Amino acid sequence: MDDVPGDLPEAAARRFSEGAFTSGLTVPDFAACLQMGLEPAGYVQGFCVMKWGSWQFYPGAGPYGGYGPNVAGTHGGYSESWQCPHGFVSAEHRVWGQNYEQPWVEDAWANGFTSAYERLIEEASALGAHGIVGLVDTSAPLGDLGVLEFRVQGTAVKVKDGPPPADGRPWTTYLAGQRLAKLIEAGYMPVSIAATVASVRVWASCITAYLTEGTNPGWTSQAVGAEIEQTARAQMAVRRIARERVRAQLGGDSLHGASMGTRERELGEGDADLECILRGNRVRRFKEFDPMPAPRPTVRLS
Repeated sequence: MDDVPGDLPEAAARRFSEGAFTSGLTVPDFAACLQMGLEPAGYVQGFCVMKWGSWQFYPGAGPYGGYGPNVAGTHGGYSESWQCPHGFVSAEHRVWGQNYEQPWVEDAWANGFTSAYERLIEEASALGAHGIVGLVDTSAPLGDLGVLEFRVQGTAVKVKDGPPPADGRPWTTYLAGQRLAKLIEAGYMPVSIAATVASVRVWASCITAYLTEGTNPGWTSQAVGAEIEQTARAQMAVRRIARERVRAQLGGDSLHGASMGTRERELGEGDADLECILRGNRVRRFKEFDPMPAPRPTVRLS
């Protein structure tokens, strides 16, 4: 306080004496964090940029490795096949189709996300943070360079008058402020975020190609309005795989505030790449339900 100019208001002088910080919190979330005893320490972020493409080298493509999808099904994981029901073969007729998981896409995404996440943790640890709240993560193409940028960012917080983290590693959560306060009030504490991607390739059979294009040749038995079974099975499979991958990250903890999004990239003639990203908050019960005290009003209208 001795170095603060004497003509400043008391509140401004106190802020100067305590030092500056950065924050990505809204005003209500900032106020709720302060009520819980969480003080912002700084806005932290982590990045990773990776070479990206649908056709990549992977060990399971054959006896010596190779490029592109392994239609023989030796890549492991989910795989389903469909056979042509027409009983004839021609140059333009698809006699079989297949759905298969693309683990090389899933592993590459996990590597990029984990690298960005660990760099976020390093920044927060350097600030002595106990946790990171209001976390946001994105993965998007970086221009037209054929690369994918992973970005993870949030507000590092310290527990007021709390001891340093035991292992030096802060907890993380997508929640902030009021939603985080309700989680703690219910007796759960955030452990970390959980995020994964599942990838499934649809290699269309003749029936799938016809129905996807809106045609119905006379030799098929598919009625108008028929379900496109191969596409539906792929959509269900990609969501199931995402749930299984996140469940493997939780151990004995629970997933709170889960968000699932699926993107489809059409490749023509019924072929498609499906991608499902599932994220949520890994939480652990530490007490029974204990309502927090009602906040004190700071402004009165009368």
